[in-house]
Amino acid sequence: MNRIILFILGLIMSSMGLSYIIMYLNLLVIGYSFIDYLIYIFTKLECIIFFVGYILLLLSIVIKRRKENDIHV
Repeated sequence: MNRIILFILGLIMSSMGLSYIIMYLNLLVIGYSFIDYLIYIFTKLECIIFFVGYILLLLSIVIKRRKENDIHV
């Protein structure tokens, strides 16, 4: 159950953050360089949410489910 919650939370956070990153692509049109764009992306909280969501998605996939029926000898 925890994996499902992590996956859904990560999916929501990464999609929100990615939408902001795509919206901020307009900065390139008005004259920002790509380096300035990257610096701007890494300093905005709404864009950092994408990376946090991506990490949550990876954790939900990597974490192994513990089976309660396993017999440990």
